[in-house]
Amino acid sequence: MLREPQQDRSRATRQRLLEAAIECIAEQGFAGSTVAVVAERAGVSRGAAQHHFPTREDLVTSAVEYVSAQRLAVLRSHAVDLPVGLARTREVVTLIGRMYTSPLFRAAINVWVAASSDERLRERVIGLEAQVGRESHRVVVELLGADESRPGVREAVQATLDLGRGLGLANLLSDDGRRRRRVLDQWAAMLAETLADGDRPTA
Repeated sequence: MLREPQQDRSRATRQRLLEAAIECIAEQGFAGSTVAVVAERAGVSRGAAQHHFPTREDLVTSAVEYVSAQRLAVLRSHAVDLPVGLARTREVVTLIGRMYTSPLFRAAINVWVAASSDERLRERVIGLEAQVGRESHRVVVELLGADESRPGVREAVQATLDLGRGLGLANLLSDDGRRRRRVLDQWAAMLAETLADGDRPTA
């Protein structure tokens, strides 16, 4: 009878640690996000934290995985409310822009920077990011209702993600919201044309 509550407590502790890790990484970067610092922010003992995540690499890569899942969950949560046509494309592109300017993305960037000079962390992050990239692409295709069997569509979807990421990086140094909205709006119109090309009758 006691086993389930203990499992619930364990899951809750792990969740608090992951959320605290994301906050620490976003605010202090990888160097300042030690297991001890994260445990203190989560209100968990260091021993309990190390029970779940024996090393900082374990904690950070799990946090990156959690961040990625959260980002995708936000995208998926809007699927049922999307309009049709150009309005749908604009909405999806806007959602991607928000995803790449969120605190979750800032945390991921700090991990990428750390991974560029830490071989052990890099090996773990590269595989995870490749998986996240594939899943992000698949979700965006679904949201757009895109047909990737048509020429240029797959590349256009990937370019949308790449554009969102690039604009998110630019936003790290200063609030670039006004220019970003103009760029995304223009891109949405171009993307909508690419997606609609297959629906037009050929001569």
